[in-house]
Amino acid sequence: MYKLTAFKPNGEKILDESFEAKNDAEAKELGKSMLEEKNLSETTHRCTSPAGKLLLFHV
Repeated sequence: MYKLTAFKPNGEKILDESFEAKNDAEAKELGKSMLEEKNLSETTHRCTSPAGKLLLFHV
């Protein structure tokens, strides 16, 4: 399970979703798509792998 989280400038979570992917590359693309669909691609966000690897990060 991969984890996608987005935050408001004050640190409040506005997105906290888990999702499945075949590998890190697919998870990165799915995470980007999910953020774009919700108009959150320019907010602070991160996507992590089950091993804790940071796949997406934006401040």
